[in-house]
Amino acid sequence: MVRNLDITTLRSFVAVAEYGGVTRAAGFLHLTQSAVSMQMKRLEELLGLELLDRSGRTIALTAEGEQMLGYARKMVALNDEVISRLTDQAFEGEVLLGVPHDVVHPVIPQVLKRFSLSYPRVNVNLCTSNTRDLKTEFSRGAFDLILTTETGAGEGGETIHSMPLRWVGAPDGAVWRQRPLRLGFCRNCSFRPVATAALDQAGIEWEMALDSDSDRTVEATVSADLAVGVLLEGTQPSYQELIGQGCGLPELPMQHINLYGAERVRAPYVEELAEFIRQGFQGLWAAPLRAAS
Repeated sequence: MVRNLDITTLRSFVAVAEYGGVTRAAGFLHLTQSAVSMQMKRLEELLGLELLDRSGRTIALTAEGEQMLGYARKMVALNDEVISRLTDQAFEGEVLLGVPHDVVHPVIPQVLKRFSLSYPRVNVNLCTSNTRDLKTEFSRGAFDLILTTETGAGEGGETIHSMPLRWVGAPDGAVWRQRPLRLGFCRNCSFRPVATAALDQAGIEWEMALDSDSDRTVEATVSADLAVGVLLEGTQPSYQELIGQGCGLPELPMQHINLYGAERVRAPYVEELAEFIRQGFQGLWAAPLRAAS
């Protein structure tokens, strides 16, 4: 008797494996938890194998499940490639999305990948800039959706996540000990006035180490231990580290990641992208603090 594997069921199996459980997989797939559970049961019955280990508090793959996962990923990928190659590639819509460069990773690439699977014929035009310029262009109608990093939310803004703002420097750096404190910021960086106000309030003298519009120039200067900077905790690159709170620099306020434009969407897929963004940031957690010494 010929037995056929269902691509939809295999896609659900891959999601369960990658998201670590039925509940999160169901959210990703826009299915009910019971529907995904039934798919897993039918797949196991079809193969006559136990693919999921349900004995613990969380679901894990059995040895057979691990083997099946490799095949399932290949079959789903091949299915998507066939559909992509053999169907009309003309875009049927576009979303203009603006995001500050420091909150692009890790959420936005995952959101774009997920959105592309749901709306393969809708193009997302991603633009990265600073919060000030993004809000200005948004007010002129240049974007459908924007994200911002702010200490509060402006009119029409929806706070979808909050993250601590931290001082950063070079690994094992010492420039944070110098006075006046040397700072590295772009001219239009929204964190710049926040940091200087905190230093002024703490009575710490400071000076700008550079005057640039280039984020790369600022990164190089901070990474060379020629200045300290400020980033959202968890977004610092591997060649920089957080400066511990016991090092004498003032504590900085929480920053809110705000979403603008969701309340005035014109197409259903724009609202869907907004929801994907919300869900992506809801899955974030704060990175542990590494203290410089």
